[in-house]
Amino acid sequence: MDHAKKGDTALSASQYTEAIQHYTDALAVNPAAVKYYIGRSTAYQRTHKYADALADAELAVVLAHKRAKRELIKDAQFRRALALFFLGRYADADYVLTIVQELDEKDKMLPTWSAKVAAKLKDLPEEDERRNVTAKKVPDVEIPAAPATSTSTSASTSASKPTTSSADVATIKSADVAVPKPTVPTPTNKIKHDWYQSSDSVTVNILAKGAPKDTTTVEFEKDSLSVSFPIAGSESEFHFSADPLFASIDPSQSKFRVTPNKVELTLKKAAPGVKWHNLEGDRQVEALTDENKATIPSHVLTGKTAQEPAPAYPTSSKSGAKNWDKLAKEDLDDKDDMEGDETSHFFKQLYKGASPDQQRAMMKSYQESGGTVLSTDWGSISVKTVVPEPPEGMEAKKY
Repeated sequence: MDHAKKGDTALSASQYTEAIQHYTDALAVNPAAVKYYIGRSTAYQRTHKYADALADAELAVVLAHKRAKRELIKDAQFRRALALFFLGRYADADYVLTIVQELDEKDKMLPTWSAKVAAKLKDLPEEDERRNVTAKKVPDVEIPAAPATSTSTSASTSASKPTTSSADVATIKSADVAVPKPTVPTPTNKIKHDWYQSSDSVTVNILAKGAPKDTTTVEFEKDSLSVSFPIAGSESEFHFSADPLFASIDPSQSKFRVTPNKVELTLKKAAPGVKWHNLEGDRQVEALTDENKATIPSHVLTGKTAQEPAPAYPTSSKSGAKNWDKLAKEDLDDKDDMEGDETSHFFKQLYKGASPDQQRAMMKSYQESGGTVLSTDWGSISVKTVVPEPPEGMEAKKY
């Protein structure tokens, strides 16, 4: 079994130190093998040697680009993103993950690591330098030189079996280093978006390269959001909106940031803990306005049942038709008021014409005093218990 296969076996068995040694031996023979660097980067990361993991991952990215192998480029960039994450370079890790997404948007590990990076960025102060993207799509590292092909040199190399560390390889000079290309803005018809959520927020990524920071406009509303920015080098403009959102958000706590590869929106959930099943919903969010209030019957708004007007019967009176139902009610009210003696009638009339506070005062004073006191002053009656005041020569008794 050659060193590369031994390295793969050791890595699968979680024997990371052995894996590192086997991959190093394999790279001594073939220093341009992308998979060896990816394997050793993985082993370095799992032994917490994150700087070495990053060095190997970046070499793998450069070599994969030279070979133009999409799958190798994706794997190398993914290892690079993880190394950057563990080194605390969260904005750079986020940037590299967007590159991975462009290469394979269905990568199963991508949502998990994107969420982890977003959580770290969320906790950073706005002025923290770790929010700044310093990484390039293809890193500025120099690839290792190929081993000599002569018989004597090969024999010497085989006999000595020199080991090559990631730091040594990174310093080897070559004229074949891939030069990063300037960012080309994504055309409007190729801009995509994705989203994911935590318990208290929803993150939306507009995957657009070259979105201008100064002219990108984002509007957060309680039930909607919109994004727009011009496409550099063209007369077109990109527009995105979600209206209505699946659930309400808190606009004052929502924010966005523009990176070289995307526009990231963080929506603060108005109701934390509610799981969104989609970014947009089909709920009705129309507010009740003065215009549509007028079309709603008054008894619906007030809670009172609308009453039909009483019928007006034919009459020969010069004053017009009479409402006999109303007259009958008034007559009955008068009869009720006159029932009993004159004192009772007086008190009924007094109570009927009193204000609500006066009525409360009359009821409280009359009941608590056993019918011996009747007051209309609610201000004084409301704060005390009314003591019975029987007429002179009589005594109040409790029953």
